[in-house]
Amino acid sequence: MAGDIGESVADMATGGLAARALEPRAEGAKAAGATPGSAPGPGGHTREEACLNCGTRLVGSHCHACGQRAHVHRTLSAFVHDLVHGVLHFEGKTWRTLPLLAWRPGRLTREYIDGRRASYVSPIALFLFVVFLSYATFSMLGGGSALGTEVTGMERVREVHAANAERLAELEEERAAVPDEGERAAEIDTRIAALEDDQAGLELVLGEPDNDFATRFASGFERTPLPSGSAVAKAWEKASANPQLTIYKLQTNAYKFSWMLIPLSVPFVWLLFPFSRRFRGYDHTVFATYSITFMIALAAVSSLLFFFGYPSIGGLVLLYAPWHMYRQLREAYGLGRFGAFWRMLALSLFAWIAISLFVTGIAMMAGG
Repeated sequence: MAGDIGESVADMATGGLAARALEPRAEGAKAAGATPGSAPGPGGHTREEACLNCGTRLVGSHCHACGQRAHVHRTLSAFVHDLVHGVLHFEGKTWRTLPLLAWRPGRLTREYIDGRRASYVSPIALFLFVVFLSYATFSMLGGGSALGTEVTGMERVREVHAANAERLAELEEERAAVPDEGERAAEIDTRIAALEDDQAGLELVLGEPDNDFATRFASGFERTPLPSGSAVAKAWEKASANPQLTIYKLQTNAYKFSWMLIPLSVPFVWLLFPFSRRFRGYDHTVFATYSITFMIALAAVSSLLFFFGYPSIGGLVLLYAPWHMYRQLREAYGLGRFGAFWRMLALSLFAWIAISLFVTGIAMMAGG
């Protein structure tokens, strides 16, 4: 019951954030004196002297009160144009924001904090956009596999896994035929270790019931010392009893409650500047939101590389995360190399703590 209520609250919060982030001026429609729209003329065009949204007398191409365009096109082609424009262009801001987010995150953070915002997507809007896109990606790569259901595209991952298993068996036979010492033996051992690492990564992507992932997941609960009778212990017992269902619920709940990563992370960012009067909570919130957004996108890209059979490259991509933190800290807060470096190390540790708290909370809801 508590889990259902929590999921409903999460859906409401996510929907509210999305609506507020993407349509922040929607309340202008309630302005006093609003007038009904005029009938469209030939070709779906209208002639307005007052804003059709709030009724304010028009001066220029946009309403100065609510921001709506002065001229409205009521044609099917205009609707299609708005759809393509909204998805691909995001009013042109996306293509200015994403390169900075990837390579100059500190500059993007500082410019947004300082008020130069017209050219960039807001942190929360970009966060929601990336979360929705990443969730779709993760679902494609195996969102339903925890329950044993087939997912389109997973056949390719299984093919790579099977091919690696065959190659691993061949290498083990070859290793058994050579002496224990020598360059050839060392070379084969290195290749076997690399293939085993690749297989472990592919198994995590597959998450199939016939591998040992669910067993290892359940054994993790059994090894966790928890006070008997507590709410956490009861949730852990339910999760251990049905680990595959728990894994599925973790995936869906993580998406719904992903926005909780922001309030969980902001206090840790504040700890990097505990006595600063220059940087306030708002600065840290913008920093954390942009940073989390990029890390989610980076995880999605890494997952795609695993999916297409490049686990080694996918692992290397994740190594960019600390460098991204360093660059964002240095430029957003105006730090020197040493100041940014030690804060990057501390923030990396704090990030894992925040993720652990987040996963623990999600696991409790999944097991509840």
